[in-house]
Amino acid sequence: MFWIRSVMRNAGGCAMLLGALVLMAGCSSSGADSTSEDRVRVVATTNVVGDLVRQVGGDAVALTTLMGPGIDPHQYNASEGDIQRMAGADMIVYNGLHLEGKMVDLFPEMDRRGIATTALAEEAVPDSLRIGSTEYASAYDPHVWFDVSLWRRAALHLGDALADLDPDHASAYRERATAYAARLDSLDTYAHERIATIPEAQRVLVTSHDAFRYLGAAYDIEVRGLQGISTDSEAGTADVQALADFIAERRLPTIFAETSVSERGLRAVQEAVRSQGFAVQLGDALYGDALGGTDTPEGTYVGAVRHNIDTIVNGLADSDSSGTTTARR
Repeated sequence: MFWIRSVMRNAGGCAMLLGALVLMAGCSSSGADSTSEDRVRVVATTNVVGDLVRQVGGDAVALTTLMGPGIDPHQYNASEGDIQRMAGADMIVYNGLHLEGKMVDLFPEMDRRGIATTALAEEAVPDSLRIGSTEYASAYDPHVWFDVSLWRRAALHLGDALADLDPDHASAYRERATAYAARLDSLDTYAHERIATIPEAQRVLVTSHDAFRYLGAAYDIEVRGLQGISTDSEAGTADVQALADFIAERRLPTIFAETSVSERGLRAVQEAVRSQGFAVQLGDALYGDALGGTDTPEGTYVGAVRHNIDTIVNGLADSDSSGTTTARR
């Protein structure tokens, strides 16, 4: 496969590589993971997207998810095997808005070669996107799933996309999407009610990177991130000190790491806060750009959101903001 690697090193060779892989996928079974020829082969990028495909697609879909637990999609580079899987799929489902930043050139090329592509954030909720920041490649924040009501719309959109691709199972896709949307309605209510129990002065979420703006807007909680919207951005000494000053001034009891981002930056913030005579604890990690492990409650979107909401509330509600609380970590 040396020829594939050499072509991948040249951005201009992307179309040539994909053309060859599409041909290879057409004559072999090395594409998306399928165990039955009558199932639609779908490749999802992140496991957040993959879980939605699983909920809506059910047994009619043979699903391959490229990124597993703890994988940062901002930093992910597609492997040769990933490109082969995508080239052998009937549909590729991804988040879009440059979440999968190092893969953005692949999706339009796949689409041009006749493989259906669905960009959930871009297509399902275009009227509800939030502006990102100047350091990010897209004008919009891609983390739409942190507002459960927006992910509900993504579920219904995916049901329609799968129905269009596979008309024989159209009613089943739409029925599953509708049933899942009802579950997300309940989850949305749960998030609103739980976050509202945090005293307003302490209703501030400080995390590793600025991924939770949709959650903040939806559930009335202020959000601050050490890094920018993309983890490609670097947090410098001035960023650490500014965030530490903010935490000490607001007397925030807890800050939160993320499972897909190193704790190192927040550890530095914690030390900078301590140097000001105030103790802030590092709470349990939140699920940010990736869900938890397979066969765990947090390995599903619903389970990960419930974990996040409960973790935030436990860290911020009814906490001693005097700075004398012993940090868990």
